[in-house]
Amino acid sequence: MLTAPNNRLSRRAFLSGAAASIALLTSTSLTQTVLAIEPMSGAFDYDSFSQRMKDLAAQPYQSPVLIDSPVYTGLNYDGYRRVQFNTDKARWRGDDHGFQIQAFPPGWLFKETVSVYEITDGDAHPFAFDSEDFIYHFDDDTERKTIETAEFPGIAGFRINYPLNTPDLADELVAFLGASYFRALGRGNIYGSSARGLLINSWREGPEEFPRFSEFYVERPTGEGPLTVYAALESPSVTGAYRFLISPAGENQQETVMDVTARLYFRSDIGEIGIAPLTSMFLFAETNRHQFDDFRPQVHDCSGLVFEPEAGLPQWRQLNNTPQLGNSFFWDANMRAFGLYQRNRNFDDYQDAGAHYERRPSMRVEPTHDWGQGQVRLIEIPAKSETDDNIAAFWIPNEPPKAGQEREYGYRLIWGDLVPKEDAELAHVVETRIGQGGVSGVENAATLRKFVIDFDGGRLADLSPDTIFEVDAKASAGEITSSTFSQIDANGLWRLVLDVETEGQNLIELRASIGSGGEPLTEAWLYQWRGEPA
Repeated sequence: MLTAPNNRLSRRAFLSGAAASIALLTSTSLTQTVLAIEPMSGAFDYDSFSQRMKDLAAQPYQSPVLIDSPVYTGLNYDGYRRVQFNTDKARWRGDDHGFQIQAFPPGWLFKETVSVYEITDGDAHPFAFDSEDFIYHFDDDTERKTIETAEFPGIAGFRINYPLNTPDLADELVAFLGASYFRALGRGNIYGSSARGLLINSWREGPEEFPRFSEFYVERPTGEGPLTVYAALESPSVTGAYRFLISPAGENQQETVMDVTARLYFRSDIGEIGIAPLTSMFLFAETNRHQFDDFRPQVHDCSGLVFEPEAGLPQWRQLNNTPQLGNSFFWDANMRAFGLYQRNRNFDDYQDAGAHYERRPSMRVEPTHDWGQGQVRLIEIPAKSETDDNIAAFWIPNEPPKAGQEREYGYRLIWGDLVPKEDAELAHVVETRIGQGGVSGVENAATLRKFVIDFDGGRLADLSPDTIFEVDAKASAGEITSSTFSQIDANGLWRLVLDVETEGQNLIELRASIGSGGEPLTEAWLYQWRGEPA
């Protein structure tokens, strides 16, 4: 079996993943102090591993030893990219199960190393990586020989390769690199959005705390079925024992699925924790394209937040990027799912032959048991560049954890296109546009804004244009002065148009959906208007 080329991670992929996350929710560096814990050799099982992490939470926090090799700590972005894993040295290469393990070097932003162990027959043994596992693509002979012969500090993370797209090529499937960040791909996807193990005190008073995965245990597959990865999470306030059951996209399934179990043990009180946090980038789309001098129609890794309550309409919250920080909260007693979705899957929507935003994966979180009372928080941070990961979404329990408590959360994390189902009952939002309100060609008040929402799918396609539709549109402030809903002959989509008077308002929460005869026909469209310039 061949292995995917070493250049799978582009500059955009690095900066949109763990690296750029430094700038996402805090100015705190990924090299902040965390405890380096002794890896667990010998007999291994999840319960024993969990007990070990629980015992560790009762001990004082200690700082790790960061790498001190000037050869590696001095690497900049370009230098770091020149140190690549030799795919011929991939662990498990040639095994029938198809999975391969490859390592990331230390250096650049990644000045902490992790331990990676293999579990075979219930025993954990170290994956021993060294400098000979890497290729050093330096043009200068002296520079190359210096790093080739330097003492190897250890690895910063690892990736899992698998024949995701073709049977004879092991593509990158999952990567764990930087703090508790990780990314995965569905079939045909390229890297974009990321997930994290845990989020602590993001955009609150005081600095955010960045837990990190400090050690991993990868269970060697013995046949068909998911690949199991265990991870130790460590920070000043919490320890955790994580289990990931990773099922790659298959012949009849485009999505890669992770079944995640997180057992958390709290050293101290925490103001706010984020469970199943998702990280992404939204720069501009049809709502705010006028703010960017760019030939591309849209630039984003995801276009909206999906929130599915236990009862009631599923919700599509169109993302935003304005000079003002955005915070939105979605409460439900027992939600079904939330996620960050990239719905636009056509190249023409982006016109970017390099970044291929139409291939970025969506991410969906489904709790696998009752999480209790809580809410999903969406953070939208002002961004001026597509290298800024400015979107975060995560679930917050109503009761913040206290020192000495332990909690367990199970959820399914799905990566892939996640396109709406053809047999869906409800129509979905295709696009959102914003512009000057009122009648075109006539001078209108600058404070009158027009919101244009296109729907597709569901039972709308079977209805006559003469159907009597019910428009349920609400604004938290300002006034909706007019609304219309009709089919577009040119493409068959259905369009809702709202004119909203925004005079004197800095923030307006908008919500709209379509029904007929008292029955819903569409998901609910939501948008947070934050005083965009006319």
